[in-house]
Amino acid sequence: MKAEIIAVGTELLLGQIVNTNAQYLAEQCALIGVDVYFQTVVGDNEGRLVQAFDIAKGRADVVICTGGLGPTQDDLTKDALAAYTRRKLDLHEPSMAYIADFFAKRGIVMADSNARQALTLEGADPLTNDAGMAVGVALTHEGTHYMLLPGPPREMKTMFDRYGKAWLRGVMTDELPLYSKMLKFAGIGESALEHALIDLIEAQTHTSIAPYAKEAEVAIRLTTRATDAAQAEARMAATYEAIRERVGDHLYATEDVGLEHVVVGKLAEAGLTLAVAESCTGGLLGDMLTSVAGSSSVFRGGVICYTNAVKHGLLGVPMDVLEGEGAPGAVSRETAALLAEAVRERTGADIGVAITGVAGPDPSEGKPVGLVFVGIAGPDGATAVHEANYAGGREQIKRRAAKMAMYRVWLRIRQP
Repeated sequence: MKAEIIAVGTELLLGQIVNTNAQYLAEQCALIGVDVYFQTVVGDNEGRLVQAFDIAKGRADVVICTGGLGPTQDDLTKDALAAYTRRKLDLHEPSMAYIADFFAKRGIVMADSNARQALTLEGADPLTNDAGMAVGVALTHEGTHYMLLPGPPREMKTMFDRYGKAWLRGVMTDELPLYSKMLKFAGIGESALEHALIDLIEAQTHTSIAPYAKEAEVAIRLTTRATDAAQAEARMAATYEAIRERVGDHLYATEDVGLEHVVVGKLAEAGLTLAVAESCTGGLLGDMLTSVAGSSSVFRGGVICYTNAVKHGLLGVPMDVLEGEGAPGAVSRETAALLAEAVRERTGADIGVAITGVAGPDPSEGKPVGLVFVGIAGPDGATAVHEANYAGGREQIKRRAAKMAMYRVWLRIRQP
């Protein structure tokens, strides 16, 4: 099925907000087998909205709109679709009751205009808004399927995930729906991953293999058509196993989650704690880890040891290691190991992680931009240091270094 996404709102045309809704819907539609061929942005004008519906009908089977479902006079999406399809606007009583109750419980007098949020179209299926007030609309008219979703991203995503997808699957009678499995990799680049799997990619049949780069990581999306999720899983199983056998040391998740979530989860499962000493990353690793809910149970803390004075004064790295003729220097295997061991000991963590390197834009200590050392000191008393050389700008190098550190921790603690 071909789809068109219509984003409604003059603020989008003026560049006042970014149209993230279209990106999300296009991605989600692809997952269920609906191909988005066109995207349109229309201002808050009923005549131009009607025109957009007419154009979309001529080139798409599904038309998904976001925005314009609110209580104000410029929220015209339902009015425009009603005019275009020559259908009445009806009051959806359950939504009206919810809206009235919302205001009553807060002791606020409801404006008459709020009733507009409870309007639906004659003969349409209402889509419940579990994150807001405006009821959504799903309607098939003269062979074209229309869906009206709220503009606020949280409301739109909740409605589409809980109700919109199921409705679309119900009208997809021409072919089996698509199902996907996301595989997430770390410690390997996109080209290296593709090289390891090139024969599988070239021979793909009922299960497609699509590799693409994420931020400092790589992902593969396996996709197949099936009658249900169980059949899809069975159809993808052989391809998944072949990939896991080849690059399993880099496969950290089979869903679209970040490496930091997996590392925090594995640490919690193992009952281990972690602390970090960061030089070139300036606290980025700690920030990533603490972005995960529940990380306080595993993350002891960190030291941003950006200067040699802090490396020496707080973490005890000898100055003759950091400076002087013949010294390894701050960017070295020796320093990475000493930092990891020191932060582990001084915080009482089970695992100490250290990152030191040259983020650029200029070389340091005669060492090239992109050179990074990651030290991992574990509870078994063993300390390992890993070296990498990254291309890119300062922020890219910092992020790649932090991701490498998490990948090395994951390798250290993962279950066989």
